[in-house]
Amino acid sequence: MSDNIDGSSAAAQRAHGETGSDEDPAETGFFERMTRPFRKGRPDEAEADADHGNGTAPAARSHDILNLRRMRVEDVAIPKADIVAVPDTVTRDDLVAQFRNTGFSRLPVYSETLDSPVGMVHLKDFALRHGFCAPEGEAEDAFDLAEMIRPLLYVPPSMSIGVLLQKMQSERKHMALVIDEYGGVDGLVTIEDLIEQVIGEIEDEHDTEDEDFWTLEQPGQYLALAKTPLDEFEAETGIALTEADDIDPEEIDTLGGLVFVLSGRVPVRGEVVQHPAGPEFEVVDGDLRRIKRLRVRLNGPADV
Repeated sequence: MSDNIDGSSAAAQRAHGETGSDEDPAETGFFERMTRPFRKGRPDEAEADADHGNGTAPAARSHDILNLRRMRVEDVAIPKADIVAVPDTVTRDDLVAQFRNTGFSRLPVYSETLDSPVGMVHLKDFALRHGFCAPEGEAEDAFDLAEMIRPLLYVPPSMSIGVLLQKMQSERKHMALVIDEYGGVDGLVTIEDLIEQVIGEIEDEHDTEDEDFWTLEQPGQYLALAKTPLDEFEAETGIALTEADDIDPEEIDTLGGLVFVLSGRVPVRGEVVQHPAGPEFEVVDGDLRRIKRLRVRLNGPADV
């Protein structure tokens, strides 16, 4: 995740501690202004919350400050299968490789398995101690990961993202692990993930567009981004995916759009959507508003 939020977070903490309930909005910090509706409540929030109790499924959410109240950590967390973490036995060179390959500035650290987390390691701490090239003559045993491990937050999946945002702000921690009822790790969430639910996607200088829309996992099976252009994927596979009934090719541009039309809604993570022509689409990653990644099996269900 990006480090460009650190400055505003620190400013918000100072504003939060120095101002009272009657402060001038122009003098308050960024997070203070964002979370005030969550703490004080707004008339339209009661109406929004009431909609959840009428037996109807909530509509897909747009970017809105009310998401601080109505969205839960489980709605925005990265699933366990997608968490990139390192063991507490990682070597210096392997840690450097992980930072370089992922582009992340923070990595969770675990002991033996991810269900036994011990904290996180920050790229900045590593670089200040060792740099990316070890000084000449420095031995591998000079590297001590334990000295750089910082504590993480551990939160339940049912916590509202507004509460977690305030907790992250007050404790100056930008990463939290989601813990299930059995004490195991269920997901990961960063402060950037929470803010994006209010103001939209945040990109910095290191965020780049994916060059490859899909990868071939095995013959007849692809892992693809939901934004994959449909015409390019059809050309790759030789299968016409828009010739089925009730599918208007002029209204669909991407694989994600095709799956949305086939299911009639935004399918949840892990759901499998069958195409009339045989292929099936498994939602690998997504949230309440959109599909992010799909596993496409051209020959239908995998052999069991």
